[in-house]
Amino acid sequence: MEQTHVEYSAFTPEKGVCEYHTLIHITDTSLSFEKQLEAIWDTYKAWQSSKLTDATPVFIRLFLSDIANQQTLAETRMAGMPCPCSIIGQPPLDGSKIAAWIYWQTDASVSIVNKRSYKVSHGTSYTHHWSVGCTDDSENSHEQTRNMLDKYAEELVKNGLSLSENCIRTWFFVQNVDVNYQGVVKGRNEVFDRQGLTRHTHFIASTGIGGRVADKRHKVSMDCYAIEGIQPEQIHFLYAPTHLNPTYEYGVSFERGTYVDYADRRQVFISGTASINNKGEIMYPGQIDRQTDRMLENVKTLLHEADCGFEDVGCMIIYLRDIADYATVSSIFRKRFPLMPKVFLWAPVCRPGWLVEMECIASKKRTEKRFSPF
Repeated sequence: MEQTHVEYSAFTPEKGVCEYHTLIHITDTSLSFEKQLEAIWDTYKAWQSSKLTDATPVFIRLFLSDIANQQTLAETRMAGMPCPCSIIGQPPLDGSKIAAWIYWQTDASVSIVNKRSYKVSHGTSYTHHWSVGCTDDSENSHEQTRNMLDKYAEELVKNGLSLSENCIRTWFFVQNVDVNYQGVVKGRNEVFDRQGLTRHTHFIASTGIGGRVADKRHKVSMDCYAIEGIQPEQIHFLYAPTHLNPTYEYGVSFERGTYVDYADRRQVFISGTASINNKGEIMYPGQIDRQTDRMLENVKTLLHEADCGFEDVGCMIIYLRDIADYATVSSIFRKRFPLMPKVFLWAPVCRPGWLVEMECIASKKRTEKRFSPF
């Protein structure tokens, strides 16, 4: 497609479920939003019909440049999609109005639970639960976060699951993150404490980052991923103590990363990671190039703890506080990871001194007879 560029990765075991990530970017940024949206849609349909004919999308996220004016049109275009579609206001930094991350899997059966929740299964012991676009109408970010997590925990219980034992990954998108993030921290801490998620047990891999939905009343929105049928011994948490400190030391409650073992693979979810040391200090204040290098070193160390490397990563999302740093950061990434699916977004990190943050997902082949395949 002349109007788009696709970055693509594939995890293809000899048997079982294959995983693919595509990042669709707009190349003609002069197009209107409506035409850019159609170009994304056409590219998705073309890949579905010709390149990934045996795969099903199990999760989509659209990144929009002006969500207040674009969300309704995007929701209309994506209505009827057979999978969860997260739509978030995080402007792509390449000058386009939209970018799309699509996560595909083979042999996937996707069913709708409600407007915000879907189930994905592969005929094995597991059912994968995705929830997107969760919001709450309370007055402030503290109450919104607390109520969203409480409602999500209740929904899990209705499905025979729990927040502490089944939720693997969360994303919190925070409007005006410098003002509202502390409310998110407070609300999450309160719910986690009630749910038995403490420094003595474990937390959940997460990204808390600048972003918004169209309704300005919603200071926080949330996406979540949980697994039904998972056993505690399949879930492991990543710490990288030589490079990172426990998050509770500066008052927040999330895991640096989590990996899940199946009979045929290991899946790794790296949380939002920035330029930080094992004392919780910001490394290289004001130096975007050195912060980027340290961030990548931290992520590499987390992946190594899961017996993985950047070669196992399926996609990367990179967040920048200052759009003026885009040229520097994108140059570093494109030199080191020229073929890796990645997207650069304007999305301020939760501490002003952090200029850049990233997250990623990795998969690695393995054999574990104790567990069922993915």
